[in-house]
Amino acid sequence: MSRKRPPGVAWRPRRSARNVAHALLTGVLRDGRSLGASARGRFDARLDPRERAFAQELVFGTLRHLPRLEAWLAHITPRPPEDAGLRALALLGLYQLAFTRVPSHAAVNTSVELARSIGKSWAAGFVNATLRRFATERDAIERMELAAPARLSHPSWLLAEFEHAWPDAWESIARANLERPPMTLRVGTDRIARQDYIGALSKRGIAARATRHSASGVILEAPCPVERLPGFDDGLVSVQDEAAQLAATLLDTPQDGRVLDACAAPGGKTGHMLELGADGLELVALDNAPRRIEDLRKTLSRLGFTARVALGDAGKPRGWWDGRPFDCILLDAPCSGTGVIRRRPDIKLLRRPGDIDVMVERQGAMLRALWPLLVRGGRLLYATCSVLPRENERVVESFLATRADAAPVRIDAAWGRPTGPGRQILPGDDAMDGFFYAALAKR
Repeated sequence: MSRKRPPGVAWRPRRSARNVAHALLTGVLRDGRSLGASARGRFDARLDPRERAFAQELVFGTLRHLPRLEAWLAHITPRPPEDAGLRALALLGLYQLAFTRVPSHAAVNTSVELARSIGKSWAAGFVNATLRRFATERDAIERMELAAPARLSHPSWLLAEFEHAWPDAWESIARANLERPPMTLRVGTDRIARQDYIGALSKRGIAARATRHSASGVILEAPCPVERLPGFDDGLVSVQDEAAQLAATLLDTPQDGRVLDACAAPGGKTGHMLELGADGLELVALDNAPRRIEDLRKTLSRLGFTARVALGDAGKPRGWWDGRPFDCILLDAPCSGTGVIRRRPDIKLLRRPGDIDVMVERQGAMLRALWPLLVRGGRLLYATCSVLPRENERVVESFLATRADAAPVRIDAAWGRPTGPGRQILPGDDAMDGFFYAALAKR
């Protein structure tokens, strides 16, 4: 007997991982949409955890290696398809053949079936011929001499930025960006000891180890759905890279002071500061996008914390500040994201050279606008997930040159490397994302 659906509920077909991956990749290639915006709602309940993980692997992996895959495609077919949907089909198939354990015949056949399922039956022959040729000539194609942008799968302008900033490490930065990032957790140590949580993971068959620099971090040996993590829904643990976990301790959050988390969404650092603070800590979490505010509220609700959540622009305090100064301010400034490309590989495709100048101007404006909100003797932590000096130490140096009441606070740490008034972590250092931190004290 067939199961009837409730009245008013429309039937929606169950989507496969490959369908979802194709839709996401096409959105990035054709419409220039960020992967984060495109993925919202795609990885839903109609995909079970394994299918969801496979869809993420396909689309993220294809974007990580996109320039190399496109070079191979151009070699196989001198006139690559202009249709973004067809291009996405071919690229997803090539990625499966070159970088996954999917058997060659399965990668080819499922790609042909996918062409038909999305209404491109006319392209099935092209997809079949392209992938079969790669499978036959794979060794020769993979040994082809490629220019640096294709070989390292980065646009030439971004490689030039890396080389200028880090002449001894630019290629290792690019290679680190091609790696699959680890799944790192932050344990709520106000509720459970880190080693006890590692034990709880072990009981569920999840292998993990403690991070090197964060006292509350845990790295999983292999990623897993958050549904499998003990206590995740109850706020016992959060997914957060180790480099991002360093912010709350660097800020030296007072136990009962007043703290501003500017650009706070999705709320990982906000939650960490509240974990480290006492009940008397008053925290204002600010962001300028309603959708990101929604994510911030969800994070706080899951963690069981309360904070004053404000919608506003960190560069224009008049619209949201109540006039009372803050003891500490965290400015996690909007940036190029060049330190987290391994987690957001679409950055390489969507970012443009002129974007950096716009970012630098905005970062400086935010820093200048927030400084008057800080009490004398207070601390401001400037942070980005960028590896470009002009977004990092140069922004801070420019600010310090104009403020006699601002002084850099030396960061003595076993992580990263000193860069001007701050400290830089490069992608892959101790398995961390690329981050920059500079602490400033108000005289």
